[in-house]
Amino acid sequence: MIKRRGGKKNIYYKTPEEIELMRYSNQMVSKTHAAIVPYIKPGVKTERLDEIAEEFIMDNEAIPGFKGMYGFPATLCISVNEAVVHGIPNDREIQDGDVISIDCGVLANDFYGDSAYTYAVGNVSEETMKLLKVTKDALYKGIEQAITGKRIGDIAFAIQHYTERKYGYGVVRDLVGHGVGKSLHEEPEVPNFGKRGKGIKLLSGLAIAIEPMINMGKKDVVQDGDGWTILTRDGKPSAHFEHSVIVQKDKADILSTFEFTEAAIAKNEELQSVVCEYDLLQKN
Repeated sequence: MIKRRGGKKNIYYKTPEEIELMRYSNQMVSKTHAAIVPYIKPGVKTERLDEIAEEFIMDNEAIPGFKGMYGFPATLCISVNEAVVHGIPNDREIQDGDVISIDCGVLANDFYGDSAYTYAVGNVSEETMKLLKVTKDALYKGIEQAITGKRIGDIAFAIQHYTERKYGYGVVRDLVGHGVGKSLHEEPEVPNFGKRGKGIKLLSGLAIAIEPMINMGKKDVVQDGDGWTILTRDGKPSAHFEHSVIVQKDKADILSTFEFTEAAIAKNEELQSVVCEYDLLQKN
C-alpha cells in the first residue's frame, strides 16, 4: 500500500509473458504466507515470523520485496490489532485474541508480487471476526469490478459501499492500493473509496494490487513514533486483505492466492479461519 500522492504518471500494461512472470512472483508471496502460518501462535515474537519469511524467500532464489524499500527494515509488514499497515516486526509476542495483518512482497524474475492477509489468533471476539470477514469480502467485491471497460472508481465504490455504507466501518483514506509490476508501486493509485464511473478506464493487461484497509471504528489514522506503523486514531481494530490482479475482459485474473495460506491455517489450532460470503459461494 502507498500513501496517496496525487498527480499522474505512466501506466504500464503487461504482456501475456510478463503476466506469467508476475504470477510466479505472486505465487511465491502466497507460499511465503503459508510458510509462516504454523508459527503464528501465542508466545511467538513477530520478528521470528519475519526471519522465517526472509529465509523462505531467499531459499527459493527470490528477493524480499519490502526490505530496504524506502528504508523499511524488514521482509514483512506485521500490523497487530489497532495497527492498520506498515508495522515493523519486533520482540512483541503474539497474544491470544490478536488480529494480525501480514503484508508480504517478493521480487522474482524482475517482477513484484504483493499480497496481505489478516490472521485471527485464538479467542478473537465475534465483533472483530465480522470485521475481518467483511473486509475479505470487500476485496472480492473490488476484484469483481477489475474488468476491461470499468473505471478505478468502480473498484473504489464497490469496496466503500460494502464496508462503510452497509456495515458502518471506517474506510482508510490516507493509504491506497496501487499498480504493480517491475516496480512495487506503479500507477495507478487504487483507493478504497470513490464514485462509480470516475477515474481512469481499466484496460486489459493492467496489473493492480487491490487492498481494502478497513477500521472497526472511524476512518482516521495516525502514524506511530517509529515513523512507519499506521494506527487507527480511535484505537479500534483494523483489517487488511490484498490480492494482485490483472484486469481482463470478463473476469479479473487473480495472480496471488489464499489457497496455500488457508490450507495451513486449517492445520494451526491457534488460528481461526476467516470464511467470508465469497468463500462460501465458491464452495457451492
